[in-house]
Amino acid sequence: MNTGAKDTTAAAPSPARDPRQADGSLAEARAAAWLEDRGLKVLARNYRVRGGEIDLVCRDGRTTVFVEVRLRRNGDFGGAAASITRKKQQRLILAARHWLQEQGDSACRFDCVLLQGEAASAPLEWLKNAFDAD
Repeated sequence: MNTGAKDTTAAAPSPARDPRQADGSLAEARAAAWLEDRGLKVLARNYRVRGGEIDLVCRDGRTTVFVEVRLRRNGDFGGAAASITRKKQQRLILAARHWLQEQGDSACRFDCVLLQGEAASAPLEWLKNAFDAD
């Protein structure tokens, strides 16, 4: 069955078209490697469906982990954490529901990896269970 979702594997990110995309791709690659170092398995990158996208889909034991990676150069307007609005959460939840329908329902959670500063050198902060699907 073709669901229209883009085929996404744990392959390296594709080259970006502009500097912001390049920074975002670098931040996502750093987050993926960082999470793998902490025992998670990356299943997909940039999983897209109509109306939503998930930066990283991971597995932590038996739990599917949907990860939003946010990079902000500075703390203006609340920094990386404040940029994950309720609207953004709803788009992540939509894509996650699609993933779970395709792959089979499982326990899941929504995490965020935050970077504030330069993509190549910013420290990473991991927020487990950053929000609920309710």
